[in-house]
Amino acid sequence: MQQEPIIRLVNVSKDYNGTEALKSINLYIRKNEFLTLLGPSGCGKTTTLRIIGGFEQPSEGEVYFNGKDITNLPPYKRNINTVFQKYALFPNMDVENNIAFGLLVKKMDKKIIKKKVAEMLELVNLKGFEKRSVDSLSGGQQQRVAIARALINEPEVLLLDEPLGALDLKLRKDMQVELKKIQQYLGITFIYVTHDQEEALSMSDTIVVMKDGKIQQIGTPEMIYNEPKNAFVADFIGESNIIPGIMVKDKVVNFSDRDFECVDTGFAVNENVDVVVRPEDVKIVKREDGMLEGEVESVTFKGVHYEMMIRTKGYRWMVQSTLMEPVGAKVGLKIMPNDIHIMKKAVAE
Repeated sequence: MQQEPIIRLVNVSKDYNGTEALKSINLYIRKNEFLTLLGPSGCGKTTTLRIIGGFEQPSEGEVYFNGKDITNLPPYKRNINTVFQKYALFPNMDVENNIAFGLLVKKMDKKIIKKKVAEMLELVNLKGFEKRSVDSLSGGQQQRVAIARALINEPEVLLLDEPLGALDLKLRKDMQVELKKIQQYLGITFIYVTHDQEEALSMSDTIVVMKDGKIQQIGTPEMIYNEPKNAFVADFIGESNIIPGIMVKDKVVNFSDRDFECVDTGFAVNENVDVVVRPEDVKIVKREDGMLEGEVESVTFKGVHYEMMIRTKGYRWMVQSTLMEPVGAKVGLKIMPNDIHIMKKAVAE
């Protein structure tokens, strides 16, 4: 039996003085799920998060929490906590009192508070840091304190608004692993906002891709990456070659002046489409064995693979491979039917 979602947004819109930040969003979020709202700046992801947290009211639509309408409920009455990019720690308090703040306000027994703070510090790998001033901590450590403070109240849902944005790359990657471990250990719902595609792919159970106040696609990281719903999603999630094509018939598409077998069906005969091929799915072969012929224009070493730009008739292909062909080399390109993704042409609004 499908379990009732912990959070549901029904036809939620948000208007700021005539500017539509959200356009009739429908979204459900399951218990214990790590869900990421992903998209470029201005897509509506932070507005969505703020509406879930109660910091903004929707212009239209409802928000449900465990089946109950909470649209007009203030933030402090929701069993939801938030971690922002700016951690908002109290500089005049030590680590212990920062984490315990919510419980101190509730006038909870001091022994229970001490025990819960110790548990939280262990969870975020800061055992023994109780009496340290927050100013003496690194950015990553301050972030952990902010997370511990948000979790000590035992919320059912934790909202995280670009919480790793201020950290350097190495620390960010370490914290991605930490956050996923914390979420799995506690078994609570995390709703995470980021514009970083790699972050979303590595941490999430579900990704919601947004653009211009609308949801473009919802799915698992694998689904979003391997089966993007439109050219925007394909281009935003990872690198893509996007080529104009014509759907000749079911399972046959024409691009770069030749027909290719594909696996897509349901398009009109001779419909104009976008053809999406990931750079790692283009195979370099001998010139005479290729479906397309081209010349290598540039080569960049990326650590685990080489990225080559290969000029064919009418298109410049990005190809990623562990084998390098030098600039000027004449090569063949091969693309298998499963690696060709057909998208409907985007309709301008």
